[in-house]
Amino acid sequence: MARETYEKDGPLLVVASGRDTISIASSIKRLASDNVFVVQIQHPRVHLNRFDLVITPRHDYYPLTPEGQEKIPQFLRRWITPCEPPDGHVVLTTGALHQIDSAALRSAASAWHEEFAPLPKPLVVVNVGGPTGCCRYGSDLAKQLTAHLLNVLVSCGSIRISFSMRTPEKVSKIIIKELGNNPKVHIWDGEEPNPHLGHLAWADAFVVTADSISLISEACSTGKPVYVVGAERCTWKFTDFHKSLRERGVVRPFTGSEDMSDSWSYPPLNDTAEAASRVHEALAERGWKLRP
Repeated sequence: MARETYEKDGPLLVVASGRDTISIASSIKRLASDNVFVVQIQHPRVHLNRFDLVITPRHDYYPLTPEGQEKIPQFLRRWITPCEPPDGHVVLTTGALHQIDSAALRSAASAWHEEFAPLPKPLVVVNVGGPTGCCRYGSDLAKQLTAHLLNVLVSCGSIRISFSMRTPEKVSKIIIKELGNNPKVHIWDGEEPNPHLGHLAWADAFVVTADSISLISEACSTGKPVYVVGAERCTWKFTDFHKSLRERGVVRPFTGSEDMSDSWSYPPLNDTAEAASRVHEALAERGWKLRP
């Protein structure tokens, strides 16, 4: 299709994301290299020269560091991350790509105004994910989180808590039992509409479990305080991700001693827009441009 439409419609921009698309995207690049520009989102775990541009989180290169290599069996090292340092056609992002930007936040603020505007301030949004192979926890973290939230409750106007599809029942039950009847606390019941965008737009601060890079990345795109709970339970590249955010002043550990009315800020993460800009630049270098 790329070859047949090239003369009439010009080259195709192919954007692929995730493990299942790798072989297809690299095959398109091989079969029609003069007619396509192939962008692969996330580290493909194959040789990077099979794509025109690779956009991947910086922590995906943690396995190349001495600390990362020590944690990988020798026979798996090349398979997990090819020993190629990032070069000019690799775009490294701080966190995960997502659709949250200032325009999306303004739209969500308007859409959720009626529900969130009357809430007492500061509004603290708590996002609870679920354990992963690199962030292992259970009821122990749930108890730690609820104890910390009870400690900071006096400085909160209201708290909104959301669970993800990955949240174990034993975790959600503890949080609901300890906080579900508190008048300052509202726990989303999982029914539509999902208030996630409203939370991002209206929250004054966030508390997020360390397992979810996507939830943390979205919260950090707001420029508002983001507190992470459970980072000490994470290993390998998750450790590198959390360390990079702390060093940039984007997140802080949630200790339960915070005054949630204290406000602090930072330049919001803008990975998606920056990655898109790099795509435009790479196309321009080839003499191509996206149609408006």
